[in-house]
Amino acid sequence: MLGLEWKDVDFENSVINVRRTSNYTYLCGSYTDTTKTKKSQRSAKFPQLIMNLLKELKAEQDEAREKLGDKWIETDRLFVSWNGNAMFVHQPYKWFKHFCKVNNVRFCDLHSLRHFHASVLIFAGVDPVTVSGDLGHSAVSTTTSTYVHMFQEAQARTSEVITQALDFSKKKKPIQLPA
Repeated sequence: MLGLEWKDVDFENSVINVRRTSNYTYLCGSYTDTTKTKKSQRSAKFPQLIMNLLKELKAEQDEAREKLGDKWIETDRLFVSWNGNAMFVHQPYKWFKHFCKVNNVRFCDLHSLRHFHASVLIFAGVDPVTVSGDLGHSAVSTTTSTYVHMFQEAQARTSEVITQALDFSKKKKPIQLPA
């Protein structure tokens, strides 16, 4: 998330391209790096709601850039500190914790949102290959082993759906068409 740059956002097609990561170590400080694997580099289509929020964020940044003038540090990042500098890696965690507190929502770490995302896709019936690609896993086996219990639950639901579809023994009301 923190490695995203404005050049990665295609507003016209509602696509965001993941190309790099932002990391921090005590010895190196904050730095930009490539993704863990080639498959981690991916493109994802986003709903217009998200793209509109990003347009608002861009407008806010443009306004801050104009106000700060030569004090603005140009990084092209989506998520920056007050002066345009790359955001510290722990800041989203702090923001999310504050958001949960203010909105009376049970707090979980940000990585849990990734698991939530995967769970929603699996329970919606999205196939493992697509889920794996969306998460940027290098192999489908990573996805299926990490979320094996969710795939099993989803598979159990598919047998129920097929059973209902093929159950001709139940009397069903005929569809009434308007006169």
